[in-house]
Amino acid sequence: MRGISRRDFIKMISGLGLWVLGVSCARRKITPAPVLKEAVPEKGRIKLPEPRYSSDVSVEETMLKRRSRRDYTGEPLTLWEVSQLLWAAQGITANWGGRTAPSAGATYPLETYVAVGDVKGLEKGVYKYKLREHELEKVLDGDKRMELAIASLGQPWVKEGAIDLVFTAIYERTTGRYGKRGIRYVHMEVGHVGQNVYLQAEALNLATVVIGAFFDGQVKSILNLPENEHPLYIMPVGRR
Repeated sequence: MRGISRRDFIKMISGLGLWVLGVSCARRKITPAPVLKEAVPEKGRIKLPEPRYSSDVSVEETMLKRRSRRDYTGEPLTLWEVSQLLWAAQGITANWGGRTAPSAGATYPLETYVAVGDVKGLEKGVYKYKLREHELEKVLDGDKRMELAIASLGQPWVKEGAIDLVFTAIYERTTGRYGKRGIRYVHMEVGHVGQNVYLQAEALNLATVVIGAFFDGQVKSILNLPENEHPLYIMPVGRR
């Protein structure tokens, strides 16, 4: 833009996003989730409940009903539901390390974070999914959903979900083998993961939507991501 610096433009957009977010929340008359007793993770680690591997809901039914859903009740999720969603996204399914989503050359460039706002028995904060141990490792204190919503151009559902799943990529894991074409493979992979989350959310009668519109630098700053780690998707999840 002429006559305005990039930094001032970002500040202006962020301020507009915050105003839109406030107006939207006021119109929706969002009721806060009930106050729950929070569990303090031991040494920053939370062992997740074992996921289930079958249900009464067929894959065909979840595909039929899958939708992008942006309306959430404000009620908390359970730790088991979070466990199931994370397993669906990036769970280990083979002794050699195979996962629920395919990856070019099994290079697995993705990392998974959970910005927790309302989960029964789990304190607010940002957690990294340690998929080999099926655990959460706390990396940041505090509810980051509002900050992520502002970074997402004020999209209110990012704040309104009980959690925000954030998928990031370390491109070098894949481009180191496939060169520049590996960038394409990474983007394919996060699409596979996103669809897994959609289908699992449907099977659990939860709601989610993929968010791709956000300021990368702001999201990296909010989550304190390493320099070589880049955010690709934000997926709020809540009750519908």
